[in-house]
Parts: sequence; C-alpha cells; structure tokens
Amino acid sequence: MSDTPPANIEISPREVAELLALNTDFLLVDVREKWEYEISRIEGAVLIPMSEIPGSLARLREAGESVLYCHHGVRSFNATAWLRSQGLERARSMAGGIERWAVEIDPRVPRY
Repeated sequence: MSDTPPANIEISPREVAELLALNTDFLLVDVREKWEYEISRIEGAVLIPMSEIPGSLARLREAGESVLYCHHGVRSFNATAWLRSQGLERARSMAGGIERWAVEIDPRVPRY
C-alpha cells in the first residue's frame, strides 16, 4: 500500500475562502466536537462531528462537493480519506484546519 495521499485530497484555507467568496455550491463541514464548534467556527459551516460522519454519508453524497475541517487538519483528513473510500471523490480536507484558517484568513476566529 502506498504512503502517498490520494490526489487532491487537501485544499488550502485560501482556496476555501475563494470558494466561499464565489458562492460556490459545496458543503463546508466542521468535524470537530460541539464544544469546539461553540468556541470558534467558520461562517456557513455545518457541524457533523467525526463520529457522525458514517451516519451522514447520504447527506454528504447528496451535497456533491464537500470540504471538511477540524482543529489542525488530522481528523478532517482521516474523515475525508474514509469518504473517498466510500466513493465520494469530491470530498476534500482543509489543510491545517481552523487553526490555519484563523492565522491566514480570518484572525477574528478564536484560536484555542
């Protein structure tokens, strides 16, 4: 088995900001826990904690394109890899998570 991540599995915060600015039709999914979501979040994101991703497969499939994020990008990467294994090839993980988003895109987003 290859250690190389699947092609195009990650997207940068800047690319996500551009998609949001262009009103691109995609589902922005926060896979963190509710308590983390209450501390900070990206406007327009829906909360689907990682443990609920399998039960939300139909919703994610229906959305077509989705971008997942977490705190630092590890949980969202793993969830995205799983979604890809389920045939959702248009799922991507935001590299660096909300931490990188707060540093590079929106410093008003609380860091924790």
